[in-house]
Amino acid sequence: MNKKEGNTNRNSARTNSSRTNSNKPKPAMQKRAQGPKKVKTTTEDSTAKQTLKPSKKVPNNVPKPLKSDDIRLNKYISNSGACSRRDADIYIQSGNVKVNNIVITEMGYKVKPGDVVNFDGSLLTPERKEYIVLNKPKNFTTSNEDNDDYRNVLELVRAATNTKIQPVGRMDKNTTGLLLFTNDTDMIRKFSLPNQKSTKIYQVSLDKNLKFEDLEKISHGVTLDGHKLYVDEISYVENEPKTEIGLKLRTPNVKVVRAIFESFKYDVIKIDRVSFAGLTKKNLPRGNWRFLTEQEIINLKNV
Repeated sequence: MNKKEGNTNRNSARTNSSRTNSNKPKPAMQKRAQGPKKVKTTTEDSTAKQTLKPSKKVPNNVPKPLKSDDIRLNKYISNSGACSRRDADIYIQSGNVKVNNIVITEMGYKVKPGDVVNFDGSLLTPERKEYIVLNKPKNFTTSNEDNDDYRNVLELVRAATNTKIQPVGRMDKNTTGLLLFTNDTDMIRKFSLPNQKSTKIYQVSLDKNLKFEDLEKISHGVTLDGHKLYVDEISYVENEPKTEIGLKLRTPNVKVVRAIFESFKYDVIKIDRVSFAGLTKKNLPRGNWRFLTEQEIINLKNV
């Protein structure tokens, strides 16, 4: 074989070998770690980097934090005095509430400052909740009827606030002691329920000594107008004549205090409420009022 043929055969073998190897998968090559390319920055570029910060993308499914002034629609309605939160939910579901002239049926909708809320055809103006306790004097009544013989208790707390407050429960002109005022309709309804749990303590002055056997009978409950009234506690007032009686009840109706003793043939000279749902007359002279503390408000709501 001459040299020319030998070279030809070798070249052919190399070609066939390269074709055969091209069909085999090539081993993966490790990439070299490459550092960031250095780019020359001008003075303008460096200034822009200091001024412009990269914007962070916030996922769409993450709710935006609520502003502290935002308030739930049902609470907004309740604060206005229109109805309770529970009733407000019913009105909202029924489509009777508009915010900025748009019907809102979404539960938990938030009202923002400046929003215009229309409730069942009326424009709402919510007020800040106020809680005031008065040591009521004699010859003032909670009745709205005009009478020259006595005045309304609202006269005594008129200087306390500009909000439209009202007394919780009723008191006649002869009954003195603790009387709560508020514009919180939920609390007013709560303490007006016949089965509410708050206790009231009265000091009752009678025309004669209360017999011990009558005290025992009253302690077991009294039937008035066919209804059984349960008494939490009754006792003689310590270091006082036996005409002075302490009585603890849960009923919101003050009239039953007088009715209890009259049913045993005693005339009631004076009734003074010394405690109402944990509130007392301590440091509160007759005819004076004060705002409740935050803790007292919390206690009333948890009764």
